[in-house]
Amino acid sequence: MIDLLRRLLAPAPAPLPDPDARLALSALLVRVAKSDAVYRPEEIARIDRIIAARYGLNPVEAMRLRARAEEIERDAPDTVRFTRAIKEAVPFEDRLGVAEALWSVVIADGTRGDEETALLRTVAPLLGLSDPDNALARQRAESTLAARR
Repeated sequence: MIDLLRRLLAPAPAPLPDPDARLALSALLVRVAKSDAVYRPEEIARIDRIIAARYGLNPVEAMRLRARAEEIERDAPDTVRFTRAIKEAVPFEDRLGVAEALWSVVIADGTRGDEETALLRTVAPLLGLSDPDNALARQRAESTLAARR
C-alpha cells in the first residue's frame, strides 16, 4: 500500500498495474462518498457492490479492497493523483462507466450534496470526460437507482 502511495505521489508516475488501478479507483469511490463529510452505510454498501461487480470479487473480498482503499484515501493528498492513475489504466470507452459508478455512490444515500456534485464536476474532466459525458453518467446512475426502487 505504501508502494502505491509512492507511485501516486511521483512527479510523473508510470501507469499502474491492475491491482493498483483497482485500489486507486476504489479509493476514488471512497473519496467521493466522504466528500460531503458524511460516510453513510448506503454509500459503503454501494462501493462494495461496485467493487465486487467490476472486479468479480465476492462480498468479503470487496469489503477488504474497500478497507484498503479507505486507508489509501485517507493518506493521499489529492484527488488528481487518483484520477491520473485511473485515466492511464482505464481505456477511454470504459471511463463513462467509472463516472457512472462515482455518481451511483453520490446518490446512494438518496441525496446529492453540493460538495459531491462539485467533486464529480472536477473529476470528470480529469478522467478525460466532457460535461455531456458526465451528465450522461449521472443520468444513467439515477435511472439505475430509480429502477431498483
